[in-house]
Amino acid sequence: MSRTGAVLRLPILYIGLALARAGLIDRERAVETADLAWPRIVTGVARMSKNAADVAMVGAVLGADAIAGVGVAGPFWGLAFAIGGGVAGGTIALVSQRYGADAYEQLGLAVRSSTVLVVVVSLPVVLVFWLFPTELVRLINSDPTQIEYGARYLQIVGLGIPFAGLNLVGSRVLVGADDAYTAMQVRAGGAVVNIALNAVFIIVLGWGVAGAALGTVLSNVFAVGAFAVGLSRGSAPGFGQFPVEIDPVGTYVDGDTLKDLVRIGTPVGARNLVWTAAEFPMLAILGTYRDGTLAAFVVARRIWGIMNTPGWGFGLASSSLTGQALGQGKEALAEAYGRDIIRFSVATYAVSALVAAVFARPMVSLFINPDSPPATEPIAVSLIYAACVAMLFRGISGSSIGPLDASGDTRIPFLSQLLGMFGASIPLIYLGSVTPLGIWGVYLAFLAETTVPAAINYWRFNSGKWKEISREIRPDQNDASAVD
Repeated sequence: MSRTGAVLRLPILYIGLALARAGLIDRERAVETADLAWPRIVTGVARMSKNAADVAMVGAVLGADAIAGVGVAGPFWGLAFAIGGGVAGGTIALVSQRYGADAYEQLGLAVRSSTVLVVVVSLPVVLVFWLFPTELVRLINSDPTQIEYGARYLQIVGLGIPFAGLNLVGSRVLVGADDAYTAMQVRAGGAVVNIALNAVFIIVLGWGVAGAALGTVLSNVFAVGAFAVGLSRGSAPGFGQFPVEIDPVGTYVDGDTLKDLVRIGTPVGARNLVWTAAEFPMLAILGTYRDGTLAAFVVARRIWGIMNTPGWGFGLASSSLTGQALGQGKEALAEAYGRDIIRFSVATYAVSALVAAVFARPMVSLFINPDSPPATEPIAVSLIYAACVAMLFRGISGSSIGPLDASGDTRIPFLSQLLGMFGASIPLIYLGSVTPLGIWGVYLAFLAETTVPAAINYWRFNSGKWKEISREIRPDQNDASAVD
């Protein structure tokens, strides 16, 4: 590990060791979790910072309308992560269990099948975004200026959807094979490339929202190229050795593997799609609030994204470690990992929330153009304070999902997210728009978005049903002679 990597790992490790000294988690599992989680958290910070930089640069140059335009295009771009994340959810379940059971002959088949599935599912979406960007944005916004910005951004960024999906698959392959560090290097490298390109395209060349979109596309192409070279050769220049080497020449379409990927990944993709779909009515309703509220919400969600990055690490660490234990038939160990990681995650989220609360105002000020409506900044700051409280429950929700995803028990997390967003969060935002509840409806919506999934996901994890479901996809239940 590099010196920089060691420094980045320390805050996460210190939290885990403090919990271990208090007798709340096992020390060895704390170290394993920290080693696997911190690179993914850094990746998340880099990627969410990149998203925040997009909005900050666009807002600084073009103002609140451009922020809102990029914001209303966001739900459509979120389809990339619903599609890619769904397939990648199936990928990490299959890869981690096969890696844990040393069933390497089946690993290549899972990776190649995932690649085909992402491309086939995402290409029709690219075509729709290219042909009908204005019509799509107009579905949730009526401001002509904001529609123009949003459509311009969407048409170009849509070209990156297949690459974003493949980027997620490549990352999950490495995390499932116990190497989150290399995945971090590749994806964080892509985020750095994105920020650099945005600075050139938006500020130097003056391409505005089109420049922000093009930077996103090209950065995903860069990351996918690195994953493709590394997985096919076992190493990539600048990123070192990869934990597995996948022969690119082999079977790409295997019925049983595709069936497992679809069965496991569809609820994961649907779960990701819940937030994407929820943004449409959310943004439409927020457009009816007073001036500045929509832009403030977009800013707060970008900062929320950075605050939420511990969940990226702990959720995937839990999926990988519990999946490997399940692949070895060690169900009690898998549950022990799950419980320890939930506690570890909540503690880390508490630290993240405290830091965000302290620096809420200076963070928001980075996004706000002097010409923006006066209410924009105070509303965004207040939303971040609400998010800090909600984040504590996100720690429970996100880490409880890990064992469920690893076992193939992905339906309940989808339903919990659906209920949290459409049964609680969106109704609260609507009530705020038509009753004296006002902006408090948005504050309460942040809380509802995390508390409902936290309660349901933890209940499902605690039931132990996921361990039974995992037996259906363990490699020893399949034909060990599967074609590689």
